[in-house]
Amino acid sequence: MGNVLCNSLLSLLLFVLLLFCSSGAEVVTIDVHAAHHLLRSGHRYLDVRTEEEFKKGHVENSLNIPYMLNTPQGRVKNSKFTVQVSSACDKEDKLIVGCQSGVRSLYATTDLLTAEFKHVSNMGGGYVAWLDNGFAVNKSQDEL
Repeated sequence: MGNVLCNSLLSLLLFVLLLFCSSGAEVVTIDVHAAHHLLRSGHRYLDVRTEEEFKKGHVENSLNIPYMLNTPQGRVKNSKFTVQVSSACDKEDKLIVGCQSGVRSLYATTDLLTAEFKHVSNMGGGYVAWLDNGFAVNKSQDEL
């Protein structure tokens, strides 16, 4: 009886491992220093903050496609997010995804990996960490 139970548990463990490993790519989160280096070597920055946040200031040469939209009911997920990214970027593009603090970009990166984008990284700490490290930004005239 002990061997049967042990074999059953082992089979269950292997099944769970196979399920976990085949469930898709895992989100890779990089810090702002790594992001800065990758951007200087050809990666593209995808800013998923709202248009209002983006207009106040953003990473130089970034593309803004909001993951969340401001509505009278509050923020809601942009249902066209992956379609909009697909129309602006190729699935083979090397993208660094950032937001204000690193939370929305984590969800956005997950959605992009699910949509079969191949080279997508989440920037931990977001725009706040970017600013804290003194990296270059574009700011609106109102913010200068």
